[in-house]
Amino acid sequence: MTTWHVPADLLDRFLEGGLPPAQVMSVEAHLTGCGRCRALVPADEEWLARSWDRIEAAVDRPPLGERLLAGAGTPPHLARLLLATPGLSRAWLLSLLGVLCFGVGAAHLTGGDPRVLLVFLAVAPVMPLAGIALAYGPAADPAYETHAATPLAGARLLLLRAGAVLTIAVALTGAAAPLLPEPAGPSAAWLLPSLALTLACMVLSTRLPLAAAAGGLSALWVAAVLSTQQLDRFLLFHGAAQAAYGAALPVLLLLLYARRRRLDPVP
Repeated sequence: MTTWHVPADLLDRFLEGGLPPAQVMSVEAHLTGCGRCRALVPADEEWLARSWDRIEAAVDRPPLGERLLAGAGTPPHLARLLLATPGLSRAWLLSLLGVLCFGVGAAHLTGGDPRVLLVFLAVAPVMPLAGIALAYGPAADPAYETHAATPLAGARLLLLRAGAVLTIAVALTGAAAPLLPEPAGPSAAWLLPSLALTLACMVLSTRLPLAAAAGGLSALWVAAVLSTQQLDRFLLFHGAAQAAYGAALPVLLLLLYARRRRLDPVP
């Protein structure tokens, strides 16, 4: 333990702000561990109490997004987890908005060409898959190893993050669909295929790496749209196809539930 203490003249210069930065840091380091010298520093106790109260309030007060999610009924720990989802990063959201703006702008510039609408319908259903692939796994999440040992790891975390990404992607794509120069029906025909592809991706991710499942389904979907346009440009978006997507949803939900119970049992 040091027997050195800050000389009175040096302490006066420190309090007056007349010391160079190196000496300021040296005195502050000494004051941190020396109660005798620290007691010589005048302090406004009321001001200190108010300052600590403001600091504690700022630290304990959740961010705005977390407060909004909690207000909507989301448990606080899940709200904080969802806000930390890598797939909800600004880069992904900006890229999603860019693609949507490009699609809507191209549709208007081409005078509502059906081919542009077909491109929109082909790309829109796979947009959530990209976000989900970027929301989970060691390649996408720098903190993956940290939370891998927590109770939220595994299928439960994947479901939570995928649900958050899907909600954002569907909301943004749904907002862009009515802006297309086409009737509301065709422009909204991407929704059921998107939900079916997302659930299929999550089911496959219990067997395959998430990025491989998302990439494979995206490639298959785009290839199917391109191969059927020779027969009928909107064959995969007609009523019969939409009914098939709707019928597939509960089946995929049951498969996902069964796989989750098997891989990540919840008490």
